[in-house]
Amino acid sequence: MTTPSPTSRPSRPWGTLGAGAAAIAACAVCCAGPLLAVLGGIGITSAIGALWMPVLAVLAVAAGLGVLVVRRRRRTAACRSVPVRADLGMPTVGPNPDPDGMKAGR
Repeated sequence: MTTPSPTSRPSRPWGTLGAGAAAIAACAVCCAGPLLAVLGGIGITSAIGALWMPVLAVLAVAAGLGVLVVRRRRRTAACRSVPVRADLGMPTVGPNPDPDGMKAGR
């Protein structure tokens, strides 16, 4: 059996596992607040809806009216374009045409 030298240390996987556990803990702490806020909002909304049933009916009617209003506005504001010649600013090939139809220098 060989004895370990004073300069060599036995390899232990605890360092890697500790770093992984620290990363998992940091991720959990970072994401806990927003997740709890979303879940709390859903819970409070469902509790209010369960206790006060008429609100759900009012919200359903309001949502339906909102959909109808948005559809009507989109239908009246439909975009219709008129065909127009588009000037792309492309250079002409060949000599420059004279605006008077005559060659310069004659």
